[in-house]
Amino acid sequence: MSNEKNNSVLIVDDEQAVRSVVQRLMRRLGYDVTLASDGTEALSMMNSGIDLVLLDVNMPGMSGFEVAERIRATEEVAEVPIILITTLTGREDRLHAVEVGVSDFIAKPVEFTELQIRTDAAMRLKDARDELRRRNEELEQEVQRRTQEISDALDEMGAARDRTEAAQVETLHRLAIASEYKDQYSTMHIRRVGRYSTLIGKAIGLDSDALQLLLRASPLHDVGKLGIPDAVLLKPGRLDADERKIIERHAVIGAEILGGSSSEILQAAETIALTHHEWWDGKGYPRGLVGQEIPLFGRICAVADVFDALTSARPYKAAFSPDKAIAIMEEGRGTQFEPRLLDAFLSRREEMDEIRRALKDRDTLEALRAVALGQPRRAATDEEEPALNGG
Repeated sequence: MSNEKNNSVLIVDDEQAVRSVVQRLMRRLGYDVTLASDGTEALSMMNSGIDLVLLDVNMPGMSGFEVAERIRATEEVAEVPIILITTLTGREDRLHAVEVGVSDFIAKPVEFTELQIRTDAAMRLKDARDELRRRNEELEQEVQRRTQEISDALDEMGAARDRTEAAQVETLHRLAIASEYKDQYSTMHIRRVGRYSTLIGKAIGLDSDALQLLLRASPLHDVGKLGIPDAVLLKPGRLDADERKIIERHAVIGAEILGGSSSEILQAAETIALTHHEWWDGKGYPRGLVGQEIPLFGRICAVADVFDALTSARPYKAAFSPDKAIAIMEEGRGTQFEPRLLDAFLSRREEMDEIRRALKDRDTLEALRAVALGQPRRAATDEEEPALNGG
């Protein structure tokens, strides 16, 4: 990936020879380079103009781990990608690096191709986050502008409330579609998840207002996928541990995209995005919540999302029959799923089948043809088969 924007990289290493080599390579990639010889100097140079940090681990005074942790604790630069340049290969060291917020690793001695690939991936993720933030700000401004125009034109008339609500729902629907746009195999997934979630809510006796909120908010459950690099999200092979950690971040990213709004729908959607991968027994992510600690809407969407993923065709698997999907989900009773909600869903079998027929994927045939013509078939992850954790 060429660096058309002259991004700025901070190289931190106590060895002059290493700094010089990495500086020369990064300039070849088109970066503006800033150098630091230790952690203290690096932290003094960190500002919003730094787009990427290449960081040594073993340095006198302050280690690279501590530098990364302090960067992540500084709001202005907390999301800047950090890549460790290290000789460390131990599992504990890599886990520690992930815990303090490191984005990726490059082995010493630095090789140009690896450096290019990993820095490109880090910058693509940063660009995606920046674009999401910009679009979210524009969306908020647009909603505010239209709301004000309608309010000024129609005053307190009911039509003004109806138009505002309709515009918001349409905007959120399109945002939900955007979250699925990368995945050409699940165009109807978000609509089915909304309908399945509402079906469960109805079965447990939620009132009409709560059902309407659930119907509108649940399709946004995977909006955080917009912030996951294509290299991980669309990888044709099995995900490794580091990649799994990256893709699991979509729950947090989704909550960040949707957070901070006064909209009841967005607030509900934020909760669902953050918690729909939590497990009833506490073994889910991102926070390991247990039982009733998981918000009800998140627990409901977890059941709906997994059922739809199991019964939908993907490049790495054929669609399971409803009976097989139900059998798999029964194995997760009391572990992955709250038994009460699973029973409520399964008690509405006829309505489940009706939703599947009415909202059948229109591009499934084309997707499977693409696979037949040579598109690589990705092996299912542990999460996808046999206990698929959502679409």
